[in-house]
Amino acid sequence: MSAEATNPAVSPAPAPQPAHRRKGRPRIDLRRLGRAALLGPTTRDRLPDAISHVAEAHRAHHPDADLEPLRRAYVLAESSHRGQMRKSGEPYITHPLAVTLILAELGAETTTLTASLLHDTVEDTDVTLDQVREEFGAEVCFIVDGVTKLEKVDYGAAAEPETFRKMLVATGNDVRVMSIKLADRLHNMRTLGVMRPEKQERIAKVTRDVLIPLAERLGVQALKTELEDLVFAILHPEEYALTRQLIADNAAQDRDPLAEIADEVRGVLREAGIQAEVLIRPRHFVSLHRVSRKRGRLRGTDFGRILVLVGEDADCYAVLGELHTCLTPVVSEFKDFIAVPKFNLYQSLHTAVARGDGQVAEVLIRTHQMHKAAEAGVVALGNPYATPAEEQPDGRRTDGEGERIDPTRPGWLSRLLDWQEAAPDADMFWSTLREDLAQDREITVFRPDGGTLGLPEGASCVDAAYAQYGEDAHACIGARVNGRLATLSTVLKDGDTVQLLMGQDPASEPSREWLEHAHTPAARIAIQRWLATHPSPAADEHEEHDDGRKDKGPALRPALDEPAAGSDSVGAVVVVDRPEATVRLAGCCTPVPPDEVTGFAVRGGVVTVHRVPCAAVTRMKGLGRPEIEVRWGDTTEFRVTLVAESFQRPHLLADLTEAIALEGVDIVTATVEPPTQQRVRHTYTLQLPDAAHLPALMRAMRNVPGVYDVGRAQHQAVAAY
Repeated sequence: MSAEATNPAVSPAPAPQPAHRRKGRPRIDLRRLGRAALLGPTTRDRLPDAISHVAEAHRAHHPDADLEPLRRAYVLAESSHRGQMRKSGEPYITHPLAVTLILAELGAETTTLTASLLHDTVEDTDVTLDQVREEFGAEVCFIVDGVTKLEKVDYGAAAEPETFRKMLVATGNDVRVMSIKLADRLHNMRTLGVMRPEKQERIAKVTRDVLIPLAERLGVQALKTELEDLVFAILHPEEYALTRQLIADNAAQDRDPLAEIADEVRGVLREAGIQAEVLIRPRHFVSLHRVSRKRGRLRGTDFGRILVLVGEDADCYAVLGELHTCLTPVVSEFKDFIAVPKFNLYQSLHTAVARGDGQVAEVLIRTHQMHKAAEAGVVALGNPYATPAEEQPDGRRTDGEGERIDPTRPGWLSRLLDWQEAAPDADMFWSTLREDLAQDREITVFRPDGGTLGLPEGASCVDAAYAQYGEDAHACIGARVNGRLATLSTVLKDGDTVQLLMGQDPASEPSREWLEHAHTPAARIAIQRWLATHPSPAADEHEEHDDGRKDKGPALRPALDEPAAGSDSVGAVVVVDRPEATVRLAGCCTPVPPDEVTGFAVRGGVVTVHRVPCAAVTRMKGLGRPEIEVRWGDTTEFRVTLVAESFQRPHLLADLTEAIALEGVDIVTATVEPPTQQRVRHTYTLQLPDAAHLPALMRAMRNVPGVYDVGRAQHQAVAAY
């Protein structure tokens, strides 16, 4: 936008490429544009020379496009920006021209290009939104308003995050807003070189954390890959230089195994009678850097991939069949993104073929239309407001009420728009946005009614509940995943069917523990808002421990009141080589034979015994506490505390105690907490004849209808350390 972008003193220019590789998109000659822009517009019936290159790129995608709006937009932009200069010394009009050319090369339609030429006029000149609306219509006005920054005078330090919030909300109604923002940032990143290093770094980090993930999610790979390389050059200059040298060295080689495999592919397809274009697609800097870190020493085929373009979807599978028949396929590398497209519109077949010398070439197979969508993403979708009578590049239509149909407004964007409304301040919005965008993979889970929920990878049933029910999910009491009862902490997988069980109690409330399992911003913000307005005295009391340390994580359930077990207690015997020492089994991990155990001395001459994998062991080792050797004595009987989590139902306690008795186990103590959200927590201290009985006992308890989890008692015992 009107960032103080300037021509680079030392810009990260691409390394030399072999002669057979396709040239990248042409870079703009700012000097030529500057001279043309200073000439101003020509006669009314002739396109100004300064935008002739934009018109040429636009007509390549839209031969019948009306160029009159572009002429009028340029006239207004040039006259309003006249006299303004970039730090490079070029006329400011070269920036909107460059941004518009980027979009024209990607195939953006005329309205997008018109708004792009005008995108800085309202922000940096005397042009008003009313003037834009009057001269160019409501759509252009909406897009220009969407990309116009908020004033620092009004918002202070919150101006940048609130500007992004405004842009994202506008993008929810028209994705062309973010298309212009991405192209704007690309041109500013291309011309970032003479800014102060600290400002270059700040802009590069925002680009890395926010703009690049947005470009990925919107499917605009052509912008995303170049942005990645420019950020790489600024934030990691040494690694960038090494990668650039690798590319230059490979280009200087006499033989190119990738070109040889491409020739083989052409021959195979020619013999099969399949019309296809076979190209070599060089890896960009960041991609090659990742490959080098993964594989170590690079081979010739690692520097690019083979791209096969065909006319129809069926031809893609025909090409795949021929390559796997005539060449040696690497089966583990096959992925079908045509049958199952990525959430960002991407469709392609991925495979790999191997040569006799062990070199492996990756192959991408797609139609020309798929390739356009892969490169340009939402930019290639055209006008999201088109009526059924208007032609769309891929046949997409609106729903008849002005609302766009997915994937023009993808699920991740709808979720983002939902949670941003609940973010109470700019700081939370900014940090949560970066965290949300870092989750770059998405899964789809199915509801019993046949509907779907799109969630980020790693999402739990808690996230599914808030995605489906919003704040009504406070009343959720459990879930069934693929027909089986599951805890709300269960992590969902792509393709799971999840049924959320909702309680009827209007006073239902979320558990503080849910924060540990909430993966999505919508779930975390909703739970945090509820907890902030319903403080729990019990939780506050247990956050502060006797040794003065404050627990930084979510509050846990209160400690269980179970009897201490030691060397002189009924149950397992622990032997410690310290005369007169009192031995206590730690309540945080409840060790029982034959667990591997270790001990630590605490206040009062007591030795606490922990299971070796216990988190408390790691913490005390980190504090420099010496370990004490302990071991189990000669005993078979032992005492253990188990916690059963269940849904409330009649006769549940009787059924559980009967299941325990049938296993030949004695109940020492039993506690049943009052129901919460129709969930019940049972705590049993049990005397078992030997350790071998424990797994069978826990299975028997889990098999009781309504019980969804049984585990060893665990609680905080920090005060004892």
